[in-house]
Amino acid sequence: MIVLGIETSCDETAAAIVTGDGQILADVVLSQLDEHRPYGGVVPEVAARAHLENIDSLVAQAMAEAGVGFADIDAVAATGGPGLIGGVIVGVMTGKAIAAMADLPFIAVNHLEGHALSARLSERSRGDNGANLEFPYLLLLVSGGHCQLLIVEGVGKYSRLGTTIDDALGEAFDKTAKMLGLDYPGGPAVERAARNGDDKRFKLPRPMKGRAGCDFSFSGLKTAVRQAALSLPEGPLQDQDVADLCASFQAAAGDVLADRTGHALDEFLTRHPRGSALVVAGGVAANATLRRRLNTLAEARGIRLIAPPGRLCTDNGAMIAWAGIERLRALGSDAAADGLDFAPRPRWPLDPDAAAAAFAGVKA
Repeated sequence: MIVLGIETSCDETAAAIVTGDGQILADVVLSQLDEHRPYGGVVPEVAARAHLENIDSLVAQAMAEAGVGFADIDAVAATGGPGLIGGVIVGVMTGKAIAAMADLPFIAVNHLEGHALSARLSERSRGDNGANLEFPYLLLLVSGGHCQLLIVEGVGKYSRLGTTIDDALGEAFDKTAKMLGLDYPGGPAVERAARNGDDKRFKLPRPMKGRAGCDFSFSGLKTAVRQAALSLPEGPLQDQDVADLCASFQAAAGDVLADRTGHALDEFLTRHPRGSALVVAGGVAANATLRRRLNTLAEARGIRLIAPPGRLCTDNGAMIAWAGIERLRALGSDAAADGLDFAPRPRWPLDPDAAAAAFAGVKA
């Protein structure tokens, strides 16, 4: 089985070719960092235009690198949501056009499910069948737009234990970087600066830590970083001040993640005593410091932490292709395929039956 995956939900235009046994034959990603850097964040209209200008050439490049033609492909998978709707439309329409032209099944993939299943792809890509990740597992999905804890029981089977009631952690990283005058994207910039910092210098809050449940909140932590920066002597921030603030912010974020994920692990292991893995996915999962905190947490409960390699943590086409493969295997070609009348979705929860989280609104 060979599937073409297309990803255009935010600010990466991506196309990939993946096989049923987890071989990534091609994985092409075009970042839009230069386009958005002047604004310090993603501008939806700029992103959509860049997707439109580049998606055709990226699909062609991926197929050339993989050495396949449309006749060799079994299905086309494209992110159908959630995301910036202009970009999602570009990817969906491209996927539909290829599927119609080549008479292939079209699969609209939930972008969050792509992240949720990416660890199963990375485990198979290692070639060690004994290490394959089986259902169920606990997922910490942490990115610029999402921060959730879910039990993954199978393809399309998710039970949400917690979500952010305000901001996602990735957004907090980006806003912290912008306040401190660091480069864009903010996550890697904050992590680099924190390496030379004192994480105990600034007494930042740990929102929600110690409370029951598994929900997150990061708005107050962002505000505290701003107040700490304003409390420093007037004039440009000194490098050491920035490093100490970044280290303090990152330590606070790690404490919150460990606390909330610890509660979720207890619930997960109560429901599934034989569950064996905590998976962390999404762009923030690339942060090495946070991975170490989560690894310590998992080891204390006798389970393993699985985090995809960095290139599969950030948005990419390989995870979308793999999610399509998982759908095809679980449901069969007829049931897995979506009609060409599929409507792109700016919001698409993995667990639509989850109770509404207080104050979270559409971010839940």
